[in-house]
Amino acid sequence: MRLVWWAFIIAFSGVSAAQAQQPAPGANAPTASVTGLKVAPNLRIHRNVEDDDMSSFLIADKMETDEDGKIILTGSAEVRRIDSVVKGDYIDYQRSTGQVQVRGNGLIMRDASIITGPELNYNVNEETGEVNDPNFWLGASGGAGTASRAQIFSKSTMRLSDVNYSGCPCPDPAWYIKSPSVDLDFDENEGIARHGVLYFKDVPILYSPWLSFPVKKERKSGFLVPTYGMSSNSGLELSAPYYFNIAPNYDATLTPRYLGKRGLQLGGEFRYLGRGYAGTVEGTYLPNDAKTDEKRWLFMTQHMHRLGGGFTASYDIRRVSDDDYFRDFSTFGLNESTNNYLPSTARLGWAGSPYFRASVAAYKYQTLQDRTTNYRRPQYDKLPELYVRGARYNWGGFDLQSDNYATRFVMPFYSGRLSEFDQYRDQRLAPNGTRYSSYSTVSFPVVRAGWYVTPKVGIHLSQYNTDWYVDEMPRYAGYPKTQSRAVPIMSLDSGMTFERNTTLFGNDSIQTLEPRVYYLYVPYRDQSQLPTFDTGIATFNFSQAFSENLFSGGWDRIANANQVTLGLTTRWLDEDTGFERLSLSAAQRLYFDDQYVALTGERGLRTDTKSDYLFGAKAALTDKFSVRFDAQYNPDSKDRNRMSAGFRWTPKRLASLSAAYRYERDPNMLLPIGSNPNYEDRTREQVSMAGQWPLTNKLYAMGRYDYSLQEKRGTQSILGLEYKGDCCWTARVVLQRYAVSKEDANTAVFFQLELSGLGSLGTDPMKLLRERIIGYESVTPPIPETTTFERYE
Repeated sequence: MRLVWWAFIIAFSGVSAAQAQQPAPGANAPTASVTGLKVAPNLRIHRNVEDDDMSSFLIADKMETDEDGKIILTGSAEVRRIDSVVKGDYIDYQRSTGQVQVRGNGLIMRDASIITGPELNYNVNEETGEVNDPNFWLGASGGAGTASRAQIFSKSTMRLSDVNYSGCPCPDPAWYIKSPSVDLDFDENEGIARHGVLYFKDVPILYSPWLSFPVKKERKSGFLVPTYGMSSNSGLELSAPYYFNIAPNYDATLTPRYLGKRGLQLGGEFRYLGRGYAGTVEGTYLPNDAKTDEKRWLFMTQHMHRLGGGFTASYDIRRVSDDDYFRDFSTFGLNESTNNYLPSTARLGWAGSPYFRASVAAYKYQTLQDRTTNYRRPQYDKLPELYVRGARYNWGGFDLQSDNYATRFVMPFYSGRLSEFDQYRDQRLAPNGTRYSSYSTVSFPVVRAGWYVTPKVGIHLSQYNTDWYVDEMPRYAGYPKTQSRAVPIMSLDSGMTFERNTTLFGNDSIQTLEPRVYYLYVPYRDQSQLPTFDTGIATFNFSQAFSENLFSGGWDRIANANQVTLGLTTRWLDEDTGFERLSLSAAQRLYFDDQYVALTGERGLRTDTKSDYLFGAKAALTDKFSVRFDAQYNPDSKDRNRMSAGFRWTPKRLASLSAAYRYERDPNMLLPIGSNPNYEDRTREQVSMAGQWPLTNKLYAMGRYDYSLQEKRGTQSILGLEYKGDCCWTARVVLQRYAVSKEDANTAVFFQLELSGLGSLGTDPMKLLRERIIGYESVTPPIPETTTFERYE
């Protein structure tokens, strides 16, 4: 739900029925029914009661009636109806008209909103009146303040003069708002404040001559929280979003954004929700980038639709104007700036049967090049892809599954704007083609207490119709246009689980021993002249070690196999809770045949009889300290081909430290035969450190640092300070520096002032901190939701 930054300025009454029906905080539900009475499960607001049908109840130390029928209440006087309460030391109440005059400690209460004053005039029937020098406490929003005068025009309209308001419940609020005049209309959910000034620590920090804001916790058109900051790519940044509450199921946001080094960018988002469908449309447009002298834009749209009968339709389209868009305009966070491929998809699916489902989809990619590194070959577009799946499990003990695809692959021509890659312009980079594939399997799982055995047999059928374009790519001369392949795949998976009672670190534990043996047989088929549309070399890990193919992706290559994988895992579990304290794992694959299928040519054919060792360990040494370790180790060369390790320590709330190391050798660098001297080694080696720590009882530091040992540079740095004020405010400053390309980096700094009960000023860094700093917690505790019965009497 979006709210303008004035959303909590003044919010009289106006809560939803769902909110109103919640029990009062601390209220205990009745435990036994009373004879003759119906016990209500919670407090409820009376609905659909006509004003003429409401009775008034009078309470006072002394009651008198004059000759005109006016009732005079003296001493602890009250006039009550089911929708309102009026109190005072002295009350004149005209029963026939509902007019009430209160002198001394006057109070009006309605829907948990309270107005008090030394004297007031109020009509309980017409709900009109006037209060001089009122103090007010506002319904479920929890705000409070003072005014010189309150004029109540009707049940839904009111005017306050010389208002001083704060949503901070402290005796000396850290922030408050002053306005000479505020008009409220609860039915229209609109408030208008004139010449409003926001004060923080008695210093004015924001002014507006005219403000429109919602007075209830509902959406309303208006300006959202403005954001500001600074980055090295774009200079000073300032945005002022405007929210349009078009309809209950439609809304839009228009965001003008000023970039000091680039100009004025306009952004927008439109959201819609209907019966069985939903979607968004968003984009940005900069007519002339002052740094590049070009138009820069982004367009994204998503739609999901349930058509009925098991049919669904969806599309997701993403496009940007140029390769550097995210590098130049990503200002807070690393994810966007590292986008290399933008996928656009459209899909029609069917799942109207318990055993079958199908879809037809189109996939098109925009490849974003980096001028500071080698040319990145685009992905194949799939135009289109038909998929049909049939599956039935435990059919007489058998599991049957069949996955079938028909895909048209199209490699786009290079048409980028980077001069470094002009030699690729308008060239055909790879052949196009159509692939038909079907993989059907039958397995018979035998699962018993403590052990299992799963034999499985499958057949992979495929046919390729390839456009080799020999005139443009003569290296493919002699390759057949149409090829077929049939590969049987047989496996046997088995495992056992042993348990024993033991102790670990002095605690009663259960230790398990879980051996696993996986045998795979795949006969050799010559695939050297098949195209490779979407297949690569898989990373060797615990999951891949027990898989059916050493290649990943679309099965353009199916490796021959006559091998067995041995795995062993042992765990220590707390006897009382089952919590895993320690886990150790190891696995290795044994080969009985050499490898004859390679991804391209004859490079990378394995002749070893044993794979690398795989090791893994996880330990929760205490409830607050844990460590992990994974590695892939070659016993012959004594090389580590993959390794990751890390620890996390969380001694108390708002305090955590973590560190991680990751190394992964480029799978192509492991190929034993030949190498391309121009190939770019994509081995990754990185260390990361993150943490949050209290410097004082109010000041907290948080940060993260990522360093690439392969590139010999930092790829991301985050440093932040968070200060928790005495009452109702928190200040944050966050500095981030992150790599946007192989050689370039962006530095951004943002500030935020969070005022509890009002909102936040500046750019919100919370999403970034939670995503990037493991274990981060906000110093601001969540504010409990209030209800209509917050001040129930």
